[in-house]
Amino acid sequence: MSAPAPAASGPAEIIDSGDAPAPAWRPVLLLAAALGVVLLAVSARYGYHRDELYFRVAGRHPAWGYPDQPPLMPLMGRAVTAVFGDSLVALRVPAALFAAAGVVAAALTARDMGGGRRAQLLTAGAYAVCPFAVAVGHGFYTATLDLLLSTTIVWLVVRWVRTRDSRLLLAVGVVTALVLNVKYLAAFLLLALLAGMLLSGPREFLRRPMLAAAVLIVIAAVVPGLAWQAGHDWPQIDMADAIAGKGDFGGRPGFVPFQILLTGGLMSWLWIYGLWRTYRSDELRPFRFLGHAYLLLNVVFLITAGKPYYLSGLWAALWAAGAVEIERNGAPRGWGWAASLPVYALTGITTVLLTLPVYPVERLADTPQPAINADSAETVGWPRFAAQVARVHAALPPDERAAATIVVSNYGEAGALDKYGPRFGLPHAYSGHNGYWYFGRPADTGGPTIVVGPDDVAEGAQLRRFWTDVRPVGRIDNGVGLDNQEQGKPIWVCRGQRGPWAKLWPEFRRLS
Repeated sequence: MSAPAPAASGPAEIIDSGDAPAPAWRPVLLLAAALGVVLLAVSARYGYHRDELYFRVAGRHPAWGYPDQPPLMPLMGRAVTAVFGDSLVALRVPAALFAAAGVVAAALTARDMGGGRRAQLLTAGAYAVCPFAVAVGHGFYTATLDLLLSTTIVWLVVRWVRTRDSRLLLAVGVVTALVLNVKYLAAFLLLALLAGMLLSGPREFLRRPMLAAAVLIVIAAVVPGLAWQAGHDWPQIDMADAIAGKGDFGGRPGFVPFQILLTGGLMSWLWIYGLWRTYRSDELRPFRFLGHAYLLLNVVFLITAGKPYYLSGLWAALWAAGAVEIERNGAPRGWGWAASLPVYALTGITTVLLTLPVYPVERLADTPQPAINADSAETVGWPRFAAQVARVHAALPPDERAAATIVVSNYGEAGALDKYGPRFGLPHAYSGHNGYWYFGRPADTGGPTIVVGPDDVAEGAQLRRFWTDVRPVGRIDNGVGLDNQEQGKPIWVCRGQRGPWAKLWPEFRRLS
């Protein structure tokens, strides 16, 4: 292959706003429904993810922001549990619907790039078997709604390029207002799309009054959250630094390889081909801004140590570009087999085996799934975790038991004790982790404190900064030999508190 052709100096051609290919509604909706049914069928297996447990509690502490996210997901979690009940399935029904809707948005993106039935099905199928889309569709995560809304924004921009319908700019503003209240990172996608269109066109959107209206909607939607951040010394910035320092997904060396894994391994060829064709195909030239946006985001997130899925909002459009080219001109020589039904089916089966809770929980540790999708391991063992903390609490002398407090090391543990602790008679649990620190500090009861974590006994020495008598009394064991964040953590009983909680609690604040 030769190097990408440079962008022409003139504006991109205006695509005919007349008839577009008919939407392939029936097969696309069947694909979307199939994904939704699979996700719902396994929604109750294993258990809550720590983020879901966190959202349950955060929604009862409504605010314009949190140190680790904007307000929409906790509020949505509260609404779901209030209307449909406080259950795991209730939380995961919206997640499955978001994933299914993403399949439709992907197909419509292909349609508005000029793709007919085959291109729409190739694109919708790639989304439906994408490991990342399936994995986040299984749980109620910020990434679940972020993926759908980001994909929708890109589709609306693509549709505007085809139709020049100014109402679409207003729709982009509304969806942007929503997604920025899910993840502030979505701003990078918007800026990348803007930069791409300024580089290669079409630039006509700059002259549309609806753009100003869209901008006003976005500003109105984000100002309250930004005011909360400013009033709390911008913890989101510290949070971003903590995430960057963690080195997930192999850090910078793994940034591109993990994009290939997250988009289906072999199936990734379709979006890579689509990226290439946005630079080489005259018919796709009006959408060259997508290639610019994707490459620009790669540079930004490589520099800032971002995660590979931060680009997921563009994947559907790049799949669509590749699918449209295949429909028009055929697959690249020697690659026709990669766009076949067996490859899609094999990718789908592999995705299910690597991302969804399809194994007996007692066998999960013996499968490759926890190493590939670490979130699956974080959904195991929470009721047992609560029971083990309860045993320590029950072993205290009666006078101490009545005055005992509980402090745990992260919001998942605190959320688990909020969910399962009442059945064991446990008092309220506290944590200094992320938003949980803001939900309140323990009362000064004069009793002992049961502490879960730090991760090992040697690290427990730091607890003596806060108590004079620190004793390990047990360890967390999920019972299935699964190596997750809680497995093996010591449980401590701490006595002789060195000061009131008002003085000590700021020392427990931690972002990660």
